[in-house]
Amino acid sequence: MPGGGQMPGRRLECDERTEIRRRLSRTEPFRQIGLALRRPCSTITREVNRNGGVDRYDPWRAQQRATRHARRPKPFRLQHRPLRRLVVAKLRLNWSPDQIAGWLRRQHPNDPRWWVSAQTIYESLYVQGRGGLREELRRHLRRDRTRAHQNYIAKNHMRDMVMISQRPPEADDRRVPGHWEGDLVVGAGRRSHVMTLVERSSRYLLLIALPNGKSALEINAALASAIGGLPDHLRRSLAWDQGREMAGHVAFTVATGIPVYFCDPHSPWQRGTNENTNGLLRQYFPKPFDFARVDQNILDAVAHQLNSRPRKTLGYATPAEIYAESVAMTR
Repeated sequence: MPGGGQMPGRRLECDERTEIRRRLSRTEPFRQIGLALRRPCSTITREVNRNGGVDRYDPWRAQQRATRHARRPKPFRLQHRPLRRLVVAKLRLNWSPDQIAGWLRRQHPNDPRWWVSAQTIYESLYVQGRGGLREELRRHLRRDRTRAHQNYIAKNHMRDMVMISQRPPEADDRRVPGHWEGDLVVGAGRRSHVMTLVERSSRYLLLIALPNGKSALEINAALASAIGGLPDHLRRSLAWDQGREMAGHVAFTVATGIPVYFCDPHSPWQRGTNENTNGLLRQYFPKPFDFARVDQNILDAVAHQLNSRPRKTLGYATPAEIYAESVAMTR
């Protein structure tokens, strides 16, 4: 375990894995282990879950697995011909790379040979070499984003991102409260912004003014103020897109214990609850609107109105009612 003033490296070391096992045997929560190792809670969660879970975590086997995965050069996933043929067939049916990746995981949940990320498919379409897919397949994408994807591949602008595909499955079925989706709504001339946070199970909305801009420090402070102090069962995760405003996500997770999961590029449907709510917000603040004209009191009033509307998806209960029930929950 790193000692003194030495900062830990990017990858977990063997002694850190041994310390994780020791603390798991004392039933310490992931957040506490992360603080002890000076690692994000999401790093500890991911490490334990991918290596057998709390009861079966073995630091020696975990180290062996990490060593194997770190070897270079790595085989290119789409050089596996059956997988490649299937990806090509689905692209020709106008499936998106995200749909293909998710479907393959569902069809082969226990066989990693058939797993491929949406980003790998995009790389195969837009980057030359390494057995890239045929250029003619690009026309089957909804939009040809050659320049956008090349820029993204060339410059992965945030380190240590955990993708939304690794978010706990409980977040998807909405039965467990505490999983949030966040975004920034842009004002006129891109000079002002408002933060929106929506809790997935209740659709409860928080609106946060950003009078001092959208730097990473301002965003971290606003997030910590909005949800950092909630009970543990109401702050399980946060989903966001890959905007630069979340460049401080590791510091936010270390400070609050809330893991941040990032959507794939150009995939707003992966935060569908938040996107839909942002659409409702435009009833009050139609484009173009300068959010510098409103303060937190006005935003609170708008959020109250939206949270008091009955929703069909909630059996015509209101988000405020469902969220109040969640607040009253105990572990």
